[in-house]
Amino acid sequence: MARIKANGIEFEYDEIGPKQGEPLVLVMGFGAQMTKWPDAFRQGLADAGYRVIRFDNRDIGLSHQFDEAGMPDMPAIMQATGAGKDASDIPAYILDDMAADVAALIEALGLGSAHVMGASMGGMIVQLLALNHPGRVRSLIPVMTTSSDPDLPQATPDAIAALMTPPASMAREDVIKQGVIALTTIGSHASIIDSEEVLAEVVGKSFDRAYRPIGVMRQYAAILAQPRWHQRLGDVKVPTLVLHGAADPLIPPANGRDVAQRITGAKLVELENWGHDVPAVIIPEILQAVTGFLAQVEYA
Repeated sequence: MARIKANGIEFEYDEIGPKQGEPLVLVMGFGAQMTKWPDAFRQGLADAGYRVIRFDNRDIGLSHQFDEAGMPDMPAIMQATGAGKDASDIPAYILDDMAADVAALIEALGLGSAHVMGASMGGMIVQLLALNHPGRVRSLIPVMTTSSDPDLPQATPDAIAALMTPPASMAREDVIKQGVIALTTIGSHASIIDSEEVLAEVVGKSFDRAYRPIGVMRQYAAILAQPRWHQRLGDVKVPTLVLHGAADPLIPPANGRDVAQRITGAKLVELENWGHDVPAVIIPEILQAVTGFLAQVEYA
């Protein structure tokens, strides 16, 4: 792994695949490090000839931490947004700033532009990247995400509780235990979800690499304070593939359908039994959808 300066801060990143391959930047979601992207998925993309770049978002993993900002003022953000007011100046940053990070990363790597794929919060970020920095985007792949329309179905109470419930302590075993509960609650149908042992290994590796819960709270504040962008999505002009799971309890599938409907010409792939995760058994289907789409973009 390596470090690179972009947008005035440092990011941890790495890449696989041929240097001359079409660049594909992967943007991870809320509270998740770049290592959350499954190795089999990245390798499949690299084997298809793509230069696959992933990085830790700001305030997570090994990238720049905004610790000087402290804990975000969540009550103030919620009060402002609840009253229909602009809350974007309350937290340390919003999703627009995280989209600017990706644009600057693409520039710093000398790519000019890239295909971009984002999961969950990362899917929100790549939409804003395409809107705010269109010259940096060759094609757009939002995954398990939303258009920000407040009228769309929201997360189930169980999914929210699973994500918002803190571990019993900051001890490794307690963080892993609560992490597995969260992942199984928001994850895919029991017929395809990864085993609890696999999930525990994933959570444990993330804990060992970097555990920064206050940074996660600042990312949550960035989501809440971000001005909504759904009415702007008609301005996206790049080829777009929207991926979503029909069994997603955290961001229900109507959200993905809405993203696809708002972007002219967007293709929607909705997979049965898929939740808010990337279980091993579904990776081949996702790879097929992504590589097929990218091949069409390249040869259009």
